Amino acid sequence: MDLTDIAFAGAAEQARMLAAGTITAPALLDLYLDRIARVDREVRAYRVVLTERARKEAAAAQQRLEAGERLPLLGVPIAIKDDVDVADEFTCYGSSAHGLPPTQDAEVVRRLREAGAVILGKTAVPEMMLWPFTETVAFGSTHNPWDLARAPGGSSGGSGAAVAAGLAPMALGSDGAGSIRIPSTWCGLFGIKPQRDRVPMDPHTDAWQGLSVNGPITRTVEDAALFLDVTNTARAPRGGFVAAAARKPKKLRIALSAKIPPTVVGHVGGAQQKALDGVEALLRDLGHEVIWRDPDYPAWAVYGHVLPRMWRGIYDDVQQLPHRERLEPRTKALARLGGLISDQQIARIRAAEATLAARVGSIFDDVDVLITPGTATGPSRVGQYQHRGGLATLAMVASRVPFHAIFNATGQPAAVVPWGLDGEGIPVSVQLVGRPSDEATLLSLSHQIEKARPWANRRPPVS
Repeated sequence: MDLTDIAFAGAAEQARMLAAGTITAPALLDLYLDRIARVDREVRAYRVVLTERARKEAAAAQQRLEAGERLPLLGVPIAIKDDVDVADEFTCYGSSAHGLPPTQDAEVVRRLREAGAVILGKTAVPEMMLWPFTETVAFGSTHNPWDLARAPGGSSGGSGAAVAAGLAPMALGSDGAGSIRIPSTWCGLFGIKPQRDRVPMDPHTDAWQGLSVNGPITRTVEDAALFLDVTNTARAPRGGFVAAAARKPKKLRIALSAKIPPTVVGHVGGAQQKALDGVEALLRDLGHEVIWRDPDYPAWAVYGHVLPRMWRGIYDDVQQLPHRERLEPRTKALARLGGLISDQQIARIRAAEATLAARVGSIFDDVDVLITPGTATGPSRVGQYQHRGGLATLAMVASRVPFHAIFNATGQPAAVVPWGLDGEGIPVSVQLVGRPSDEATLLSLSHQIEKARPWANRRPPVS
């Protein structure tokens, strides 16, 4: 296996190589540092690379490996999204409005370190994690490795670009309205939004009024399952998530739907519909029962429930910043909108979550998994939304990514599985949605699709 193959091998395989002595932790880190120095000048996936700290961590990991210690991620480099705290490093949120560096790791970072991971750097985000593109006044634009003129998605855009370009084997993302699933789709990766409260959010608990969760962006299903095993705070499936992913799923009843939730204006592109049709044929060949059935999306779900929680969450986040005057104008606009939503209103909106979850989730009375397009269209061009206001930008981007936020409001797990490329060479995916807390079925089915249509060996032009 040459060095490039090692860089794209994925976290689980690298952990096995490190344990076997095929490669050392310092050599693996240096491989990524070299690639970042060469490739990230074009992609700009990282806000900061923690070179010296990572070298010390890799050296310590190698000593533990040589002493015979075995941990799930011992010596494996991992990139961290820049809305998650790493001790003594700024958490910038894509903005110059941030405060002093935190003194402690976020709980999810602490758990990754406890599993042996080496923290490689912090990845780029749009300001305050607002958009499905990753462009800021403070730090510039992140580019899609499949087409540098296109966005990688957002808000975990830097994390997606880093894994896609072979600049990290795995990256931490967060997802408040699709922010793991969108960049995973457009960067050709596997990404899963876990069940709410599955992966710790501390110290940023209840982010975006409960919409946001932490989760992985990876090259393989096994890598994502490994991430869940080492960060999980809730009841795990029998044998853990890696074991669940490896189990062949039983015959499943699966619903397919291309319905866009009411009040969102948009249409599903030809490549995205073709992916949905393709997965239908594959699933039938794999022995599953497949039907076309739309969830019961309430007309009030998006503008009466999801967006008010998001806007109020933005307002709450902005209030914690010491230099709010430095925020971009459209961030300020959405924060002002959130400030109009009172505590009493947000309490009523959140009290309606059970009703929303019951209506949307009623489809699972008859099926095990729901599958939708991963996105409705491909990504925007870099700079396409410059000089647009907050509401205008929101209206324009919503048509590209209508299938995600509803499942942040219900809290249930959802994953995106790479399918192929559109006519412009940009990856497309399908989204798998599961019952509450049933990541196990999503992982098992995703792994079955992965074996039938492997994607991990695909590498973008800029890599």
